[in-house]
Amino acid sequence: MLALETFAPDFELNCTPDQKLKLSELRSKKIILAFYPADWSPVCSDQMSLYNEMLKFFSRHNAQLIGISVDSKWCHLAFSENHKFHFPLLADFEPKGAVSKLYEVYDEKEGESLRALYVLDEKGIIRWNYLSPAGINPGADGILDALEDLDKSKSIQS
Repeated sequence: MLALETFAPDFELNCTPDQKLKLSELRSKKIILAFYPADWSPVCSDQMSLYNEMLKFFSRHNAQLIGISVDSKWCHLAFSENHKFHFPLLADFEPKGAVSKLYEVYDEKEGESLRALYVLDEKGIIRWNYLSPAGINPGADGILDALEDLDKSKSIQS
């Protein structure tokens, strides 16, 4: 995984079949990057559904959640609509896994993203990361703790 206190590499990926999202366009917010292996798998479905339920808590910290896997934009569209997700799923599809590789969370053997989390501050600096075993939902506690720590350090500096 990329080191803490380093700038997160910028990227642009499809968030819908006809729209792209560029990471640097979100610099006024904290960003939660949730890399995951595959749409429709049981653990990934549970993880993304949990995060969808946690959006109100993330937004209290001015944080935007972004899901990323190597599935196609069409697969993401169906997955997102089926589960009624209210956050973007980005297609790291072609070239396959390019952004996952950039963030050092690509599993070459399986050909998919690892289950990895990054929290970035408003300047795009990596402040927290976590690599979870593929078959385990990492939950949201670590993300919330990281966001709270960021808010505390910001208030101390003010």
